[in-house]
Amino acid sequence: MPSNIIVPELGESIVDARVARWLKKPGDPVVAGDPLVELETDKIDVEVAAPQAGVLARIDRQDGEDVKIGEVLGIVDAATSAAAPAPVQPSDAAAREAQAAGGGEAQAVRGADDTSARATPSARKLARQHQVDLSSVAGTGDGGRVTRRDVESAIDGRQKAAPAPPARTPEPPATRPEARPAPPAAPAPATPAPRPERGEGRTERRVRMSRRRLTIARRLVEAQHNAAMLTTFNEVDMTAVMQLRERRKQAFKDRYGVGLGIASFFVKASVGALREFPQINAEIQGDEIVFKEYYDVGIAVGAEGGLVVPVLRDADRRSFAEIELGIRDFAKRAGDGSLTLEDLKGGTFTITNGGVFGSLLSTPILNPPQVAILGLHKIEDRPVAVKGQVEVRLMMYVALSYDHRLVDGRESVQFLARVKELVEDPAALLLEV
Repeated sequence: MPSNIIVPELGESIVDARVARWLKKPGDPVVAGDPLVELETDKIDVEVAAPQAGVLARIDRQDGEDVKIGEVLGIVDAATSAAAPAPVQPSDAAAREAQAAGGGEAQAVRGADDTSARATPSARKLARQHQVDLSSVAGTGDGGRVTRRDVESAIDGRQKAAPAPPARTPEPPATRPEARPAPPAAPAPATPAPRPERGEGRTERRVRMSRRRLTIARRLVEAQHNAAMLTTFNEVDMTAVMQLRERRKQAFKDRYGVGLGIASFFVKASVGALREFPQINAEIQGDEIVFKEYYDVGIAVGAEGGLVVPVLRDADRRSFAEIELGIRDFAKRAGDGSLTLEDLKGGTFTITNGGVFGSLLSTPILNPPQVAILGLHKIEDRPVAVKGQVEVRLMMYVALSYDHRLVDGRESVQFLARVKELVEDPAALLLEV
């Protein structure tokens, strides 16, 4: 009996997707649960599995087509599978004979397909770009799944293993012992290089925007159009935090298996400030204000195809170690493409750190429906006045963008000042938050 392959529910606020790539061809046998097709959404890539065992009888929506939830992507026919003879597993001797006769190629292709199916979408994409055989890559993901980092390691290993071209030994010039060296020739007059023809070397390349990039572009414009967005700035003396990290970093890592970064200090300080200014942890719904009495902090992470913001749930209940472990996990899974829709849902406040890329100052854009976002920046030595004396301190500019419809300038300035106060005094941060 034929069974439809349906575009599944894709998560909160996602109503459509794009067919990124079919993993099987019409006529291929499939097992229930086998990944059949990758869908690209504005947040993550999703694999659609076979609804039953059988044969992929038909593909209705081709690569690159946009689809909506509930639409039919293709058909798996179980009847065809029942009529087909079960494959016979050859003995070792038979397998060697088949390979000697040229029959081993089909076995190898099928093995590569199986390995491809247990690789993440981003790993498959990178492998295609660099012509990496996934069957030769050891997977470190859940259940031995090949991740993007595994493919990157294979590419690095291949590049390091490539032999360098042999150095060319110049041949000695043939000279006669009795011959006198000829006088040096007069240099020829310099000839100007020919001017390139108009348009030569001025090529262009046209690439279709991904679903994620399209959505990022749309949401950023909507954020600016639909909110009265302003930004306030301050600077934080990071000297005490950096000294604390230096003293405790090894003991912290030995105990928890993760480094002590600066993000956990700002998560803790933000939660403390949000408690004092609850409207910054709220959102506008129609003509009502919804105050959130929980603290789900989004952490902006750079990923292939664009920025994603996975959410630390109940950040107020997490220790420094739990925050650092959560952020490390987000960064790893953003890199290998294994973030889920659940990781990206919700969020009451967002922190973004442009300082890791060298940004000195910026104005972050709101992440709707949130009404505020905290931007961190590069830490650098700067001369500052301390109790009437000029000292060189480790300083960071911080920025708070906020929706002026709900948050007044006074509250935004006081909120940022409170974050500064807590970070500059880590002892108070530990005691009060």
